[in-house]
Amino acid sequence: MNAPASSSRQIAWPSVITVISAAILIGAEVFGAAFAGGWALAILFGLDNTGAHILQAVLFGLGVLIMVAFIRAAQRVEPFTRRG
Repeated sequence: MNAPASSSRQIAWPSVITVISAAILIGAEVFGAAFAGGWALAILFGLDNTGAHILQAVLFGLGVLIMVAFIRAAQRVEPFTRRG
């Protein structure tokens, strides 16, 4: 019998490692900017600590969306699997 099509795929480790490494670097920048940006905007708008934390949480959520979009786009450029 023929093997299922899914068993003929292999993980392309160099692509996976490249995307994960880039995601770590970009994630640090995105989430650092979300934290610092929330703090700076809270001061600019005269918000208290609770307002600052809420603003940081909103920007953090936006950062998560950015990272998901980055991973999806990177996976299209650097596929995680290849036919073996």
